[in-house]
Amino acid sequence: MSSDAPLADSLHLSPKRVRKLLEPYRIEDGKGFRLKHHDPSDTAGRLLEKPDAAALLAEGVHVLAQLQEKLYAQDRWAMLCAFQAMDAAGKDGTIKHVMSGVNPQGVQVTSFKAPGTEELAHDFLWRSVRALPQRGHIGIFNRSHYEEVLVVRVHPEMLEHQHLPPEMVGKRIWQQRLEAIANLEQYLARQGTVVLKFFLNVSKGEQRRRFLERLDDPGKHWKFSPNDLAERAFWDDYQDAYEEVIAATAAPHAPWFVVPADNKWFTRLIVVAAMVDALHRLDLTMPPPTPAQESAWDEARKALDDEK
Repeated sequence: MSSDAPLADSLHLSPKRVRKLLEPYRIEDGKGFRLKHHDPSDTAGRLLEKPDAAALLAEGVHVLAQLQEKLYAQDRWAMLCAFQAMDAAGKDGTIKHVMSGVNPQGVQVTSFKAPGTEELAHDFLWRSVRALPQRGHIGIFNRSHYEEVLVVRVHPEMLEHQHLPPEMVGKRIWQQRLEAIANLEQYLARQGTVVLKFFLNVSKGEQRRRFLERLDDPGKHWKFSPNDLAERAFWDDYQDAYEEVIAATAAPHAPWFVVPADNKWFTRLIVVAAMVDALHRLDLTMPPPTPAQESAWDEARKALDDEK
């Protein structure tokens, strides 16, 4: 299928149904946002059915790969996709499946772990800014700059390791950090970086089931850390933090997608649909050749013909 085909055709959905599919999960204005209004087990009702999921995902991945090729060749836009979630929500698997067909040359994946000594010696956005995608590339943040207003907020004792002047650590520090993040994302959008943010919204019950699955399967023991269970004890604190983060930073130029994550097949479909939709909006085209390029190609063709 041509990458010029509309998103509706690529996912076998009409444009109206595509908009309807993404609309409940796309947050562009955080005013009045409440996480409790978003069901982690939602699968869009009659719009999609699980038996069709594999084919739809494969088609979405195929179209994403074609659009990424144009993004890379045009070398004007960049796209940043930030993934946030509670443990076991499926970030790694979603990234793996959605990005399975793209050219690795045009994609960079950065996983943000606990900051090291060098990172702690800089401002809280430093390590994220260093990893931003260049023009023509898709950047994937597996966790992101939002960790600084999520895990650090839930565990404020971490601030002691960031070498901040004491007078800079006040009651408004979280609001100030959210403002800084929102300003950064607006700046990126004005420089040609498409910013998409995905919160994979898993339920506490489904997280428990996945933890037990990892413990029961020796092949998945490596996925489980005792720290995962320790962080689960702060579930409500994290939910409150995510709610405030999304409410404060959702914008038309940097939307959040609150993606139901209890059903992995649906999570992956929403993510790939959102990425394909965003790239289609750029109306990407292959750059036309310059006269110098055409002349060089003619000379190359003549040289190859002369070898006969």
